[in-house]
Amino acid sequence: MHALDRPTATGSAHRGLAALALAGAFVAGPVLAQIAPAPPPPPPPGAEVPLAASAAGDPDLEPQVTIVRRADETREEVRIGGELKFIKVTPLHGRPYYLVPDANGLTFQRRDSLDTSLKVPMWILFSW
Repeated sequence: MHALDRPTATGSAHRGLAALALAGAFVAGPVLAQIAPAPPPPPPPGAEVPLAASAAGDPDLEPQVTIVRRADETREEVRIGGELKFIKVTPLHGRPYYLVPDANGLTFQRRDSLDTSLKVPMWILFSW
């Protein structure tokens, strides 16, 4: 018998763990595959959708927009609850951009949009 052909204790332990994991998957499968309840139907067209009770009468949750017009740009400062959330700068010539305060609120980050998702470069390498 060759040394690689004989069974070892670790080999049987690995098979036991694999069997245990497989059995756990069969037991947990039906629990995880339960169907979620259906969402409520949408309101009919033209019907007014009520706001949440907490946001309906709270003026602190409404955004406060201050517009500052200058000769070369227009700034829109948006505050919610008195805290500055972002500034939209629209230059006289050029594309608008946003200034978003960082975590400590002392400096601003310039962004082209308020979208925070990852942007993957999509360069055109070849075209014909």
